[in-house]
Amino acid sequence: MTSVLDRFLKYVQYDTQSNESSTTYPSTAKQLVLLRDLAAELRSIGLADAAIDAHGYVTATIPPTSPKAVVPAIGFIAHVDTSPEMSGAGVKPIVHGNYDGRDLVLPDDPSAVLRLADNPPLAEQIGHDIVTASGTTLLGADNKAGVAEIMTAAEYLVRHPEILHGPVRIAFTPDEEVGRGTTHFDVARFGCACAYTIDGGSRGEVEMESFSADALTVTFHGFNTHPGYAKGRMINTIKVAAAFIGKLPDDRLSPETTDGYNGYVHPYVVHAGVEQTAVRLLIRDFRREGLVEKEAWLERLARETADAYPGVRVEIVVEESYRNMKEVLDRHPEVIACAEEAVRRSGLTVRSKPIRGGTDGSKLSFMGLPTPNLFAGEHNFHSRLEWVSRQDMEKAVEVIVNVCRVWEERAR
Repeated sequence: MTSVLDRFLKYVQYDTQSNESSTTYPSTAKQLVLLRDLAAELRSIGLADAAIDAHGYVTATIPPTSPKAVVPAIGFIAHVDTSPEMSGAGVKPIVHGNYDGRDLVLPDDPSAVLRLADNPPLAEQIGHDIVTASGTTLLGADNKAGVAEIMTAAEYLVRHPEILHGPVRIAFTPDEEVGRGTTHFDVARFGCACAYTIDGGSRGEVEMESFSADALTVTFHGFNTHPGYAKGRMINTIKVAAAFIGKLPDDRLSPETTDGYNGYVHPYVVHAGVEQTAVRLLIRDFRREGLVEKEAWLERLARETADAYPGVRVEIVVEESYRNMKEVLDRHPEVIACAEEAVRRSGLTVRSKPIRGGTDGSKLSFMGLPTPNLFAGEHNFHSRLEWVSRQDMEKAVEVIVNVCRVWEERAR
């Protein structure tokens, strides 16, 4: 068998960065290079139906080995794309063996240092083999660790038909990082009672709560003219937008001042010009009511700001992003119970915490496929200090296999 580490080291060398401004699907053609190779690899380990569709989704089936008449089909999903926030080209993975708590200086940029003091999860990794990039790119553990873990578990199940399980479906998807990973996903064709994204952090994590999320765009419309003759005529919306942003509180309601179950509003893109300036904000809360409250507050703030500048017109657009998967998963407790039992059988303590973000599972759950998120060992997402440990990836493989076992055992 190919080890999960060997697979991971190979996959991260594919540049699969997605692009939020693209209008194609997938958003970048380079994602298809890895996706096609994954389809071929699935066929090579014995999954005859492995295929890639017109949208880049790779799917395959591990046939059941259980003698039981009915065992629910379950799925495992990971995405291949990496974040647009940091380069994923020319990734040079480094394995730091037998980690002893030392600072890990990344050689291509010595200012990039992975320190135990700044990364508390490293305290659990003493004696483990830590994988990083070389200092100028992200690593791609998010989510190629999950891809490698699912592929390795699939090969293990194929090689060990004595392990009883029902039908197991696999999907590798594009464009999760730009919020489009489920745009063309065919839940009915996937044909599963539930699925698990393998896209989380520390070993033992079973994540069943995510943010609910919207995007809100405030556009201020003014008037531009020659600045030499602008007195009494020009209405500069750059200044109006700056005043609006300046009204956002410094001590609360922002990503840099919140944690746990506290939501936030986050201005993250400004398209500025004298005549028109648009401010795009992320809205996050674990409750739908919290989203509505934040959006109403921002709308009042935007209109009050515009009213202070005669002649300014304001336009506000809200776009739904995803909703808290807990709303769906609470109706399917067996999906969580099987995952937690699989974690315990793997010798780990179950950890559960809210995801201060979203996964493809957030959308898939509302599309009729209950999909919590399981750990993959990923840390420092979207960063050149991203890291994962070999031992955590191996444990993730074990958990995937045990999830299949548990579902078979509990089937009637």
